[in-house]
Amino acid sequence: MLRAILIGLAISLMMGCEQSTPPVPSSGAASTAAIVHKLHGQTMGTTYNISLVESPTFETSILQQRINQNLQSLNRSLSTYDPQSELSLINHQKDSHDPNQWIDLSPELTTVLSQSLSLYKNSRGYFDVTVGPLVNIWGFGPEETAEKAPSDHQITQLLQQIGSNHISLDSNNHRMKLAKPVYIDLSAIAKGWGVDEISRLLEAQGIENYLVEIGGELRTNGHKPGDTPWKIAVEKPAYQAGERKGQLIIAPGNAAVATSGDYRNYFEINGTRFSHTINPATGRPITHNLASVTVIHPDCAMADGWATALNVAGPEEGFALAQQHNLAAYFIIRSPQGFETRPTTAFEQQYGHDAQSIPASH
Repeated sequence: MLRAILIGLAISLMMGCEQSTPPVPSSGAASTAAIVHKLHGQTMGTTYNISLVESPTFETSILQQRINQNLQSLNRSLSTYDPQSELSLINHQKDSHDPNQWIDLSPELTTVLSQSLSLYKNSRGYFDVTVGPLVNIWGFGPEETAEKAPSDHQITQLLQQIGSNHISLDSNNHRMKLAKPVYIDLSAIAKGWGVDEISRLLEAQGIENYLVEIGGELRTNGHKPGDTPWKIAVEKPAYQAGERKGQLIIAPGNAAVATSGDYRNYFEINGTRFSHTINPATGRPITHNLASVTVIHPDCAMADGWATALNVAGPEEGFALAQQHNLAAYFIIRSPQGFETRPTTAFEQQYGHDAQSIPASH
């Protein structure tokens, strides 16, 4: 997933926390004025950034310790990069699983799998957490070893080994069966789930005004000091490293935002560009003219997963899916004249009146 530009959020690769300079209140009671506390760290192979509004004396160190513990627990359950994670151990043993035998799961893995299977069904298979072997053979998985495109034979063989329909989940008893030894990769939804988890942690601590971001997926709630809304910018597609610009500024309100596109994670072979987004129907990187799609949803895991699904589906079928499911989505599509934008009806109704286009000179 692509990183959204975060308006007013300091990005740091180093672990730590800080306080922004508090505004000067008209009453002169600077000691009670709310300020923005910022927490930064590393997780899931990327970074997290949190802004929360509290009094100047708010203690952040204990909160950050709890956040780190929570994220470490999620990694131990959902990561495919940690060979000892719960999911990695299941994947490593997939060939020995009896298709009639239940596999016990943690509550976290059960919930994320349940959301993933729901997305698989509702997206007509465009969101598929078993596509990992194809992602890996194209060089975008944990090993990232591809130096050339896989052969047609390799792709055909792997297509026979994928399909979320081979997963039977018993959510009530936290277990699943595998009709086929499929490899499960939750990276297209895990960061969004992490954002949701940290948001729930903050709210359990009585914190109602915050922005949580993990690797570009984010959620905002409440407001900044002075009752001003949190604002973010949808990124304008660009293939050059130094060309990061905003396309549209939006105020999500109490909602999550995720963006998926093909212009950051890719490789080239003999002048041909291969996107990291794999179509599970073809086993190949997407080739359509949808540059990016941004989804706003009450849950960040669902925003994350839907953004991937719509990006795979492409500008026509993806837009139809978004309309069918009443998703607030914003499509940026390549055309001979440059980029065209296409918001869904739900996006226009919920966010269109407050959205602000960013001039090309910015």
